[in-house]
Amino acid sequence: MELRSRARVAVIGAGPAGLCAARHILSRPETFDPPVVYEMTDHLGGTWFYEERVGTYDNGYPIHSSMYRDLRTNLPKEVMMFPDFPFDDHLPSFLHHTSVQRYLEKYCESYDIARHIKFNTAVEKVKPVSMETETGGAVTWEVISHRTCGDRNTQTFDSVFVCNGHYSDPHLPYIPGIEHFKGKVLHSHSYRCPEAFANKSVVVLGARASGVDISIELVQVNAQVILSHNTPTMSLPLPLGIRQATSVVGVLEDGSLQFQDGSVSQADILLFCTGYNFNFPFLCPSELGLDVQDLFVTPLYKYLLPPGFPSIFFIGICKIICPFIHFDCQVQFALAVLEGSVKLPTQEEMEKEVQREMQKKLDTGVQVKHLLNLDKDQWDYYLDLARVARFTPPQPVFESLYEEVRRQRKKDPQKYRQINYRLIDATQWELLEASPEQTD
Repeated sequence: MELRSRARVAVIGAGPAGLCAARHILSRPETFDPPVVYEMTDHLGGTWFYEERVGTYDNGYPIHSSMYRDLRTNLPKEVMMFPDFPFDDHLPSFLHHTSVQRYLEKYCESYDIARHIKFNTAVEKVKPVSMETETGGAVTWEVISHRTCGDRNTQTFDSVFVCNGHYSDPHLPYIPGIEHFKGKVLHSHSYRCPEAFANKSVVVLGARASGVDISIELVQVNAQVILSHNTPTMSLPLPLGIRQATSVVGVLEDGSLQFQDGSVSQADILLFCTGYNFNFPFLCPSELGLDVQDLFVTPLYKYLLPPGFPSIFFIGICKIICPFIHFDCQVQFALAVLEGSVKLPTQEEMEKEVQREMQKKLDTGVQVKHLLNLDKDQWDYYLDLARVARFTPPQPVFESLYEEVRRQRKKDPQKYRQINYRLIDATQWELLEASPEQTD
């Protein structure tokens, strides 16, 4: 789409994706007005801003962050960073979450983003408004927001970047008979520290990153942990005190848990590490031709835009990625679309391509809930975006180090974070000596 004058862009959310969008918009002052960044809370950082409390803020909104007290990144800073903004050299490779929050604050400062953020401002509604122009129909976007003190405001934009994250609305799969469970039920979104679980028996549901990491934390306070998941038994060495089990399929009338293999167990606590739902309360998905399910959104061309509305962009809805690199590539592609340097196919062609891609994955046995998982496919995706939008793709060293960390994590999920790395050039990294458990 070609813009006749400087475009106005709304950015929803001041987490890493929103900050990245704002930074690139601000770098193109000849094409774009400074962005308006809407942020529901009084701070930037999104999920990286640690909140001790759980539940709701004083204004009644749900607490956004899913950060827990002792979380350290499961990717090294060398592949966590925005490609043009490295972390400080003196930091270890695997960072405590407070270092990531400080990094985002520095990023914001460096690119002078804060003055464009409307803090304590929730977006209530985003809707497309058709308008007739000399060159035919076009769409602008009406954004209705309100400050927590109550003032309502409506503004019109040429484009909207949806950067509200997808780690804040817990996904709780239904377990038949759950009402019989006599212990405590919670989701990892509300987990902050292990002390409250000391000497308790805990069934952790889900064995992705947070399920494994939280289980390791819990056994350190002498909790007895059953790690329940529906994947084949993992061969990785887990500490004593963690036992793997099949999926929980139901709760019996006496409150005990029944597993898929027929075994039964009692527990004090059921902790869901089962991921998060997509949630866009300010949008009417059907109005945009979108189907938003708990764990899946379609159709989005290049995982970014609804084919019928190519001026609204959903940044960062893919999973199992290097998030900051991912946002950076997506934002640059989206801005190239707005500037007109990327000519999109027709709506019908885009819909067909999305359908084709999806079918290809389904045919190889990928479940619908995993269709947005990129993992090894992310690198070709970035190369594709970079080729079409003509920006510099991420260096090959990122993929190589990402794969190395995967190997180390499988080898020892307790100790891989003690390793430090250094990037040498575009294709090579080196291993620095392993360090003892660090605080930074």
